[in-house]
Amino acid sequence: MRSPSGEPTGAVYGVVSMLRRLRTDSKLNEGADHGAVVFDAPGKTFRDDWYPEYKANRASMPEDLVRQIPVIHDLVRAMGWPLLMLSGIEADDVIGTLAHQALALNMKTVVATGDKDLAQLVDHHTVLINTMTTQGGPPERLDPAGVLAKFGVPPERIVDWLTLVGDAVDNVPGVPKVGPKTAVKWLSQYGSLDGVIENAAQISGVVGQNLRDSLDWLPTARKLVTVLTDCDLSGQMASVQASLPLREEDPQALRELFQRCGFRTWLRELDGSDAGPGQRGATGARPASAFVAGQAGAVAGSGDPAGEPAAAGSGEPGAGEAAAQPAPELVYEQVADEAALQRWIERISAASLVAVDTETTSLDPMSAQIVGISLSTEPWHACYIPLAHAYAGVGAQLDRDQVLARLKPWLEDAGALKVGQNLKYDAHVFENHGIRLAGMAHDTLLQSYVLEAHRNHDMDSLAARHLGRRTIPYDEVTGKGAARIGFDQVDLDRATRYAAEDADVTLHLHHTLHPLVMADPGLARIYETIEMPAMRVLQRMERQGILIDSGLLQAQSEELGRKLMELERQVHEAAGQPFNLGSPKQLGEILFERQGLPVVKKTPSGAPSTDEEVLAKLAEDYPLPKLLLEWRGLSKLKSTYTDKLPRSVNAHTGRVHTQFSQAVAVTGRLASSEPNLQNIPIRTPEGRRIREAFIAPPGHCLVSADYSQIELRIMAHLSGDPGLLSAFGLGLDVHRATAAEIFSVTPEAVSAEQRRYAKVINFGLIYGMSAYGLAANLGIERDAARLYIERYFARYPGVRQYMDDTRQRARDQGYVETVFGRRLWLPEISSPSSPRRQAAERAAINAPMQGTAADLIKLAMIAVQQWIDTEAAPARMVLQVHDELVLEVPLQELESVRAQLRTLMTGVASLKVPLEVEVGAGPNWDKAH
Repeated sequence: MRSPSGEPTGAVYGVVSMLRRLRTDSKLNEGADHGAVVFDAPGKTFRDDWYPEYKANRASMPEDLVRQIPVIHDLVRAMGWPLLMLSGIEADDVIGTLAHQALALNMKTVVATGDKDLAQLVDHHTVLINTMTTQGGPPERLDPAGVLAKFGVPPERIVDWLTLVGDAVDNVPGVPKVGPKTAVKWLSQYGSLDGVIENAAQISGVVGQNLRDSLDWLPTARKLVTVLTDCDLSGQMASVQASLPLREEDPQALRELFQRCGFRTWLRELDGSDAGPGQRGATGARPASAFVAGQAGAVAGSGDPAGEPAAAGSGEPGAGEAAAQPAPELVYEQVADEAALQRWIERISAASLVAVDTETTSLDPMSAQIVGISLSTEPWHACYIPLAHAYAGVGAQLDRDQVLARLKPWLEDAGALKVGQNLKYDAHVFENHGIRLAGMAHDTLLQSYVLEAHRNHDMDSLAARHLGRRTIPYDEVTGKGAARIGFDQVDLDRATRYAAEDADVTLHLHHTLHPLVMADPGLARIYETIEMPAMRVLQRMERQGILIDSGLLQAQSEELGRKLMELERQVHEAAGQPFNLGSPKQLGEILFERQGLPVVKKTPSGAPSTDEEVLAKLAEDYPLPKLLLEWRGLSKLKSTYTDKLPRSVNAHTGRVHTQFSQAVAVTGRLASSEPNLQNIPIRTPEGRRIREAFIAPPGHCLVSADYSQIELRIMAHLSGDPGLLSAFGLGLDVHRATAAEIFSVTPEAVSAEQRRYAKVINFGLIYGMSAYGLAANLGIERDAARLYIERYFARYPGVRQYMDDTRQRARDQGYVETVFGRRLWLPEISSPSSPRRQAAERAAINAPMQGTAADLIKLAMIAVQQWIDTEAAPARMVLQVHDELVLEVPLQELESVRAQLRTLMTGVASLKVPLEVEVGAGPNWDKAH
């Protein structure tokens, strides 16, 4: 969880969530009107003087948490909570003292904590609640009976119990080998710790001897685990009644802090009411009033998305949160007559740039019909033209066909410049009505993506992040779930406010984002020469679609069905009984309880995991997991492709029209959806056969043009390693050349197995693969894998230097770049979490290669489309999959198109090594490879 400026906010969110819940839930606070949040102060306490090793085993507080503490303090105060932090006194002792003072005033006390030590405070006036362990149910609540049920001893024996068991968290040793059960047994038998000590000579066995050996230590241990109830708190407060009344929230302070943290839902709540929900001012002390003490030091960030924190930030210039400014007056016009329409046609015709947006009947770009159009020529001013709202009592609307006819010349004018938010969708929608949208000059979705690819790019998020504006959510207009209505059912006035805002905010965002993009030459180049032109090409590709052979897919589906039935029979036979193969619970029982297979890892709930990684590991030694993996693979093929693809055929075109998303992968790669045609598995015969169903129309063939070893070539370019540059420059088989170096043989003597090893090493290292990963991948000893890596870097020292330099550059600036200037942000590169930091370091090495490859294929698409348009070439691009372009080409034009593709794709950039493109052709996609 990160703020708009990239600051960590997970702990902040967790503390605020807990405190808000404590204030608003009367079942938790029991009517409290006094309270405090208590923190440990920096520095040593008296316990450190008693025992220098006290808490010595604790790691230092993670830097990400340290940075959040001041914000938490500010929020605690802004929420109306008194904050206590006394030098030299632990939070536990402050809470114990407050509870004791409250008891003297006949006040009940609720202690919100996850610390078991504080169970010793529980009595008829004091209870403990733990709001962080609800797991979907009510928070844990411990009164005296609850303490006895949980620990096996009453509250007054908790100190004795802790003394025997010890406190590993605070590094307080107990009696060796004495756990909770033994401690409960002794205390039940002898009444108290003193009784146990008096009878130590009678306790037999190893634990008895350990007890006797610990007798000199036990008084110190008891002193360390005892929470004090008589500390001098006069340095920070006069009394509970005078110093700790719960105050009302400070709306302005909260608003500023929530904006800083990016807590959008809580901001919206504040906008709705300056008084926080359920907040009360001080009402004066009453003899029976409750008192709430919270130990903030025991609270961790929950990560619950309900507070809607902003997406992970980067801290890059220009991407911080927008300062709240007084908003100008909104002028949103509902265009319902000819005169108003004419005014707006004149306005947009005279404007240098116009924001345009459509409201439609569907999210499917190939079938969506226009319900209304919104336009804006300046921020805070916009109009909505309702055209097809259909509900009882709907007001006056202009005729849709007539309006579109009036707007068509402007919409199709390449000189009339437009900006949109995901303009590619609107282009499809207009084309559904016979209009070819031109003049698509800018797209705020792509501006945000180029500027900060790792962030959210929806308009609501962008408006909050960059403009400080709260936009109307779609759900607020149409409802949710089963109660959701179509936009054509939305009241015209509400529709106007929502739709006009879309156009207005889009133009406002453009005025804010575009200068930020253009301020950096690399980002400007990515936006102007890659992303915007690629968007226009992708719209053409999506519109074209690709033919599939539904009959062939049906036959494959039936065949897969028969194989799955046979595999299911084999699985049941290997398991010794029938069970539901799709049930993780039943599968876990079979694998780990009945067959006793080793547990590789567990799910968050603690159950043994049966995911693909686990099954792959177990399949190395056991037959049942191997059969299950095969069943899962074929089942996914059937459900995702052979069954689903025929249902994806557009009834009007007879083709499948996937949607390509630019603003998804942080590396710049495209994402395919509805259906996803980029992840068809091709490592199995059944998976490869899926591609047979993608076919060319009569008289045509499919052509596949694929960059060869593109990421290795980019590595050679980026690293400048002489060995790699020479191998590619001479046209050598780089895997064979690498194998020759690693295995100390001539290139001619390299075996197929050695070349395979070298290929895994070549590609594995650019993905940050470790010796452990390489050993697992090749099925060799880790020492052997480490030796291969050392030999690789000895042969290609420039690669090692590039990796070291890239890691350092990523740490220094928080991002890396592609050859063309695309910025790849790495928010976790300085994370105190070692796994996260190492993952970011691996990404830092690989991202420039993946990102550059993504840039190259987009440049290739742009060049090919430009050639098609300029030369009226007969080819049509139909798919883009990773480093591959797929085209439909007339058979008689095949050779000329094949040659042209090589020339165009190898000429889009000049690297230190030559680009190579493999071009194949066939009647279907599989045969084209």
